Amino acid sequence: MPETSTTKRPIPLAILFIVAGAIGLTAAFLLTQDKFHLLQNPNAQLSCNFSVLVGCSKNLTEWQGSVFGFPNPVLGLICWPVPITLGVSILAGARFPRWFWAAFNLAVLGAIVLVGWFIWQSVFSLYVLCPWCMVTWTVTIPTFWAITFYNLKSGNIPLPAGARRACARLYSWVPLITLLSYAFVAILAQVQVDWLHRI
Repeated sequence: MPETSTTKRPIPLAILFIVAGAIGLTAAFLLTQDKFHLLQNPNAQLSCNFSVLVGCSKNLTEWQGSVFGFPNPVLGLICWPVPITLGVSILAGARFPRWFWAAFNLAVLGAIVLVGWFIWQSVFSLYVLCPWCMVTWTVTIPTFWAITFYNLKSGNIPLPAGARRACARLYSWVPLITLLSYAFVAILAQVQVDWLHRI
């Protein structure tokens, strides 16, 4: 039986989950490796340290690098396999109830709030941009916009019909919204730490 517009699987969303999850998991793994290197040798010169402004040593050694009492990259190692699994499951034909989509959206909302806090700390407190952290930001942002607009347009998060149609239009603009989000972060970093000249 052919899939209707209301029942067809969100293939592009599934691919985004897999790609973003794989990239995020890789960044978390590399950050975890760097944390191990610092534990073995606090003076280690990490491959992610490019300049006084771009590097991950400070992010890993300050309290912001272990905000929950353990190194932040551990969160990535735990959490990024979830969207990968979800994406593969969708491609394999799995269907999920509304509560599942809403719960996953809530988890991604938590992730984007954390990313926003980490961005703020990097720019306004630590004055350093961590490369692998920025990779994580880069994939978390589109994941948040895509899952949120998908759920709003699909009715997984209840909205009036008019609002759902508006969210359907916004869903098609997720790439542009993502680029605008990147631009906002870049402008914030430039205004605060003048990274273009100091890099």
